[in-house]
Amino acid sequence: MESLLFTPMDLRGVRIRNRVVVSPMLTYAAENGYTQDLHTQHYAKLAYGGAGLVFVESTKADPRGASTPRDLGIWKDDFVPGLAKIASTIKSYGATAGIQLGHSGRKARRAVPWEGREPLASHPGLDHGEDWELVAPSAIAHSNAFAVPRALSIADIEEIIDGYGAAVERVKQAGFDVLEIHGAHGYLIHQFLSPMANQRTDKYGGSAENRMRFALDVVDRVRQSWPDDKPLFVRLSAADEAGWSVEDSAEVARALKVHGVDVIDCSSGGMTGGSIVTSGNPAKYGYQVPL
Repeated sequence: MESLLFTPMDLRGVRIRNRVVVSPMLTYAAENGYTQDLHTQHYAKLAYGGAGLVFVESTKADPRGASTPRDLGIWKDDFVPGLAKIASTIKSYGATAGIQLGHSGRKARRAVPWEGREPLASHPGLDHGEDWELVAPSAIAHSNAFAVPRALSIADIEEIIDGYGAAVERVKQAGFDVLEIHGAHGYLIHQFLSPMANQRTDKYGGSAENRMRFALDVVDRVRQSWPDDKPLFVRLSAADEAGWSVEDSAEVARALKVHGVDVIDCSSGGMTGGSIVTSGNPAKYGYQVPL
């Protein structure tokens, strides 16, 4: 059968020149949330290389949600010009420009990889001063190495959801045509989904329906601002090492579709300090494909 890899694909009103997608991957090169020349050069190279869709890395609508002090930000208007330069550069080489919005929740506030990824006690900058607060669905640490986060109140949750909406307005201003919400890898949305990380007793916790409510509320707010003719992706850990299954993700995916999500980006793992890749499930080429 002839491969479709190098044929165009239409998602809503966006035509992507082929089906090669550059995944959103952190470069840890931002300065206080701002883009640098390295970002523009990096994404230009990927677009020039022929990919159909190039995603800019996880970009944060809330400074508390940054994985490291070097994450990109989109929590204020000042960030728009730098992101717009990246989007226009990607498109100048014929690729479609996408961006991912993320929030690390209890896994935020870590050192960059070349400094060991260790949790930080605090860090100045990123618009939260000396106090970089960890927040999560429940006051449960990611591991013994991490600090215990503060459990989000309903008002906090509503503020974060509104922050996603404001971020989408900036994404539009910057000229991106595809948007992805990061709901995987043990970050905030995944934390709400997981019964291990989410032990709330209000409308955002308990049953599977309640635990997926935060993800759906975020999607609903994003869709209010994101144009109907542009596609919305969600990245999920289709399975993790803490009991989350493909069947659980399928249930979430069905609900996300109803709320306006077009593509589920399947990944895995990230809920604990362990790895989903084990001796019984070794890393190999295409090991995520069955998910």
